Amino acid sequence: MTKISRLGMLTPSSNTVVEPVTTAMLSGIADVSVHFSRLKVTAIAASDTSDRQFAESEILRAADLLADARVDVIAWNGTSASWLGFARDERVCERIAAATGTAACTSVLAFREIFARTGVTRVGLVTPYIDAIQAKIIANFAGAGIACPAERHAGLTENFAFAEVGERDIGEMARAVAGAGVDAIAIMCTNMRGARLAESLEAELGVPVYDSIATTVWKSLLLAGIPPGRVRGWGGLFANPRLGQLHQHASCISAPRARANQHEEISPPAH
Repeated sequence: MTKISRLGMLTPSSNTVVEPVTTAMLSGIADVSVHFSRLKVTAIAASDTSDRQFAESEILRAADLLADARVDVIAWNGTSASWLGFARDERVCERIAAATGTAACTSVLAFREIFARTGVTRVGLVTPYIDAIQAKIIANFAGAGIACPAERHAGLTENFAFAEVGERDIGEMARAVAGAGVDAIAIMCTNMRGARLAESLEAELGVPVYDSIATTVWKSLLLAGIPPGRVRGWGGLFANPRLGQLHQHASCISAPRARANQHEEISPPAH
């Protein structure tokens, strides 16, 4: 009998990249399954209307539905805290864990942890966002001691349209920021098609390339007790021995209580 670890992902409603990319990333790990829940997000702008899409109540409602599937981890697979502030995601993780009894993490807190654990202080930032959002992201990371000496952004507001930025364009943006002496490149948006490019760009540019979906999967696997190194072909994030184990004081919230019957047991197919 094989025990199945379940990863739960919260994603914006208009996101069309998270589900297929996450599923592909985990396709070679038979004892891990991934499950999704959505919250209403359609556009990203520097406005109160845009910010209200990420209200804790909305995220918690979607997390509560995922908890019904008895997942081992609930991850917010969105990057709103990159411009709204790390404290937003820290609070969301606390509330998800308290409400569901399930360990929680987010893409943005995973970025911050990865940078801290690998000594990254200069990041090349690639996003699909508008000027105002990009400036907020840069300021947020600067407050955590992480400079963004080079950046590129597509100037889009419609969340659905982020997925239509082609891999060729994303690659060109990554190449443009790589020349600024950065320690790493961050592709910051879970509806941007950067994950499949990470490994080839790293080989070409000689710096780590961290994609938002990949950081979420990495942290979720650690919380579920699954070695990230089992993910192959998606960049150095998963192969880096400095990032292969869960840190006690890392950016996540562990479940305050165990959930019954958390794992599903599946028998191998008969031959």
